[in-house]
Amino acid sequence: MRTAILAGNWKMFKTVAESLDFASLVSAPLDKVRGVEKIICAPFTTLSALSDALKGTSIKLGAQNLFWEEQGAYTGEISAVMLKELCQAVIIGHSERRQVFGETDEAVNKKLRAALQHGLMPIVCVGESLAQNQAGETERFVGRQVGAAFDSLTPDEALMTAIAYEPIWAIGTGLAATAEDANRIIGGVVRQTLGRMYGADTAAQIRILYGGSVNTKNVEELMSQPEIDGGLVGGASLKPDDYVTLVQVTASAKGLS
Repeated sequence: MRTAILAGNWKMFKTVAESLDFASLVSAPLDKVRGVEKIICAPFTTLSALSDALKGTSIKLGAQNLFWEEQGAYTGEISAVMLKELCQAVIIGHSERRQVFGETDEAVNKKLRAALQHGLMPIVCVGESLAQNQAGETERFVGRQVGAAFDSLTPDEALMTAIAYEPIWAIGTGLAATAEDANRIIGGVVRQTLGRMYGADTAAQIRILYGGSVNTKNVEELMSQPEIDGGLVGGASLKPDDYVTLVQVTASAKGLS
């Protein structure tokens, strides 16, 4: 059975003080929830303080991006070598990185390799635009993204990753793919692409999350789907009570509580 993940992506929100307040409020209730991997992906500026605050808790810490080189003249970038002192995971290839900052499939592959080399669990994001969805191009586009991200990775390396299917049209819009559609793309496109690359047994072990306007109202329906192994959640992860609820409902939907 694949262990569920509920990862919060804070994006460009929360100061150090706000992050520490959040950690103090969620640590105790989340420590009571078994069987769900909880990850907070926080801004770079908060990682050091949160790393200390979360020690001894069941909550893991993730970054939102990295650069593929270990060090060098790359002003403003952060390497996996720097992150591994603080984090256990990192988001790679989020649609906002692709759209706003021009991140390419090649860059995603390089970042994925760097994360794995230094023991960070990559959460690799894929997903189509509204235009692509309406044109019936979802399967082709998402399959290509998965193939490009995992190009030349071994089966053992692929098993150390997680993937987040996030349709771009559902991120921060209040719109969400139906639970059935999300399950279909995750199982029928993402996992099948992995199966062609690594074989069905390996593909069946890789955790695939859904992201895109996940909230406390729709999380139960989404997490009840057999192919959805958790969520990568934006806005709803910013409020302590909501994040705790998301984790608790995920555990319940997966039959863990």
